[in-house]
Formats: sequence, structure tokens, C-alpha cells
Amino acid sequence: MPTAAAIYARISSDPEGDLLGVTRQVQDCRALAERRGWPVVDTYVDDDASAYRGKPRPQYRRMLDDMRAGVVDAVVVWHLDRLNRQPKELEEFFEVCDAAGVSAMASVTGDTDLSTHDGRFLARILGAVGRKESDDKSRRITRKHLEMALAGRARRSGTRPFGYRDDHRTAEPTEAAAIREAVPRLLAGDSLRGIAVDWNARGIRTVRGHEWSARVLRQMLLSTRLSGQRSYHGEIVAPGDWEAIITPEQGARLTAFLTDPARLTTRTVRRYLLSGGLLRCRLCEAVLVARPRDDGTRRYVCAKGPGKPGCGGIAVLAEPVENLITEAVLYRLDTPELAAALAGSTVPDDTGERAALVRDRAQLEELARAYGERQITLAEYLAARKPIEARIEAAQRRITRATGTEAIAPYIGDPGALRTAWRDLSLTRQRAIVAALLDRAIVGPGVRGRNRFDPDRIEPLWRV
Repeated sequence: MPTAAAIYARISSDPEGDLLGVTRQVQDCRALAERRGWPVVDTYVDDDASAYRGKPRPQYRRMLDDMRAGVVDAVVVWHLDRLNRQPKELEEFFEVCDAAGVSAMASVTGDTDLSTHDGRFLARILGAVGRKESDDKSRRITRKHLEMALAGRARRSGTRPFGYRDDHRTAEPTEAAAIREAVPRLLAGDSLRGIAVDWNARGIRTVRGHEWSARVLRQMLLSTRLSGQRSYHGEIVAPGDWEAIITPEQGARLTAFLTDPARLTTRTVRRYLLSGGLLRCRLCEAVLVARPRDDGTRRYVCAKGPGKPGCGGIAVLAEPVENLITEAVLYRLDTPELAAALAGSTVPDDTGERAALVRDRAQLEELARAYGERQITLAEYLAARKPIEARIEAAQRRITRATGTEAIAPYIGDPGALRTAWRDLSLTRQRAIVAALLDRAIVGPGVRGRNRFDPDRIEPLWRV
């Protein structure tokens, strides 16, 4: 007769978190143990943990450890499939039982005597049946999700997405306006962190009422839902049946920008406008780096030492050189010559590229409709989709490369606009504007004995 029985209960889906499913299991198991006369020493409950998908089950692991330690000599479950749905897990359970000498096993829906070959054979059959049921269910769900995606139907499970109301289809005006404002800011050079800080200061919160972080903001902006497009396994397959907040073209540019490998996700907060390669040493052509003096005064230096290829012969205070370059950028942006250059061949004309992209997206939508109306088979749809998607992806990359002057686009042809707005722009945005016009500035050595900043030391080399 067992002297220390364990009750194990598990439910694989508990979206409300109310534990009702496992509570009922525990009640039935406790009643069975009382009828058997098995004293229950502990109850192990894993809520919302799928044995089929391999989610961690800490309570199941704790029970196995207690069995190994001799704390438990019997197990009571509601049904064997609550214990495991993977054959390999069942074999591990048998090994633990053999090592610990546990042979008493009872289930509410039927007993299983693990001490006999027939009992274990039955357990293996039930486990195999449970695995097949899970496989069949997974296959049906996968097929259903694919059909929903190809039909452009919105996913409506869980919390509503930011930017949309509870129906997951209608845009929420205040949140949608914030998104429409953030997208051009990002493409023009603002940082995710800067926008998150701005939203938090303005009282814009996530759907759950939390403050924004750069990571959460990036994840939200990468959603194809915002551009009214339905994705499946990371690929856009159809237009969505909900309201779009931004255009598909904006979505493509935003995705290309946020997933660019050149973007660093662990950057420190920038304090130097011209760091990152915009200043070069005249003596050795090395990049000047930001290095403050002992008293904290900001400056740029040609660093010499381990891992620093510079000559050590150049140092310049940051504030005057930044002011000089800023003034030169503001002046240059206001000149008619620059506006003419930007309107000409300097900036790639991607109008035709965007038109081709729109046509390809329309063709993809037409293909999805043809499949939805059963004019073509799934195999035909998948085969025809690949070349269209390849063209779309290539066009997106070309458009991304053509947006190098995106940062200054709002100010072209509007003399004085940038000068008025400059002080209110974030440092990241300011640097993006400078980098759009300035290729680099060459810094020469200072004159010994001269304490004032000499503008003649700086030679800017412009992109346009």
C-alpha cells in the first residue's frame, strides 16, 4: 500500500489564468486517492503548460525529483495524457519509476499498473494515441491559420494590438496618430529610444498601460498589421480585412530600416554630434574619437595606443567644431544650389521603383484572391508567389538604399525651416541630418600658443 502519493495536474491552455481546469483535476484526483486509501503528500500543478509543445513544466520536474528522492511512492493523475504527450517523456517517467521503485499509478479515467508489462504497454499505446491526436490537431490548426492568412482575416486572439480597438480591425484614433507620427520620425533619423521617451513623457502607454521601451516599440512597428497586410510565418500573403494605419510602402521602408544589420541595438546614448566617422585627422586620416578632458570638457582627438590607429597629433574642442559644422549644414541646406542638386541626379529617383513595387503587391493580392476563390490550387499559389515576393524584396532593398537623404527631405525647398526646428531635434536626428550632407570633415593641427578656436582648421567635404 502506497504511503506517500503525489497528485499531478496540468492544463495546456488557460488564457484567463483562473486555474479552473487544473482545480477540477485536483479535486477528482484527491477523491480517487481517498477511495484508494493513499495518503496525498503533495500536489504538483502546471497550468497553461503544453506537454506536446515542450513548454517547461517545473512542477512535473519537481515531482520526478521527489520520486527519485523517495518522497513519493505513488502518482495520481486525472488521465495519463495529463502526465505526458511525448513518448520520450513517458520512457523517462518509466526510468524514474524503476529507479525509485514506484509502481503504483492511478488515474481518474482508469488504472494503469506500471509494475506489469501489460500496464506499460497500455501506457505506451495511450501515449502514442495522445501524440497522434496532438499531431492531427496541430495539422488542422496550421491549415486553418494558413487559410485565414490567405483570406486576409485578422488574428483576434489575446489582447488588442496597439493602434486598434477591441475588434482588432478599427484603428484607435489617438494611438494611430502616434504611429503615423513616429514612422516618418524614425525614417528621418530619430531613434527608437528617443521616440519611446517622448511617448512616455506625453502619457502614451502600451495596451497594458506600461511605459514604452525601444525594444517594445520596435516590435510593435515591425507588425505588418499596421500597413493593412496579412503575414504568415513572416511573409506577407494577402491584404488584410482591417483598417491600415500606414501605407504598405511605409511599412516596407520601416521594416527594411529596423531590420538593417548595420543598425546597432546596444548603442550608448550619443553625446557627440560628429562621432562615428564624421571627423578625420589631416595628419594620418584616422577617425577622430570622442574623448573628454579630465575636467569633463568635450573634445575630439586622434587617439593613439592599443587598438587605436591614430597618430595622437590632433585634438579639438567639441562645442566650437560642432557649432561650425551645424552652421555650415544649415546654410548649405538653404542654398538654391543644394535644392537643385537634390532634385536632380544626386538623389536616386525611386518613383518608378515604387510604382513597380505597387504593381507587384497588387499582383500578389490578385494571386491570393485567385486561390481564395479556388481558381488555382495551393501548390500553384505557392509556386507563383515566389518570383513575385523575390521582386518585392529586391525592390525594398533598393528603395532603402535610396533613402540616404530622408533625414533632410522635410526641409528641402523650405529655407529657414531646419534652422527654426534645429534646437528641438534630438541629437540622433541632428546627426542624421548632418550625415546626409557631410561626408566627412578634415581637422588640421592647431597653432601652438593660440587659445581660440581656429575655423580654418576644419575642411568639410560634402556629399551634395
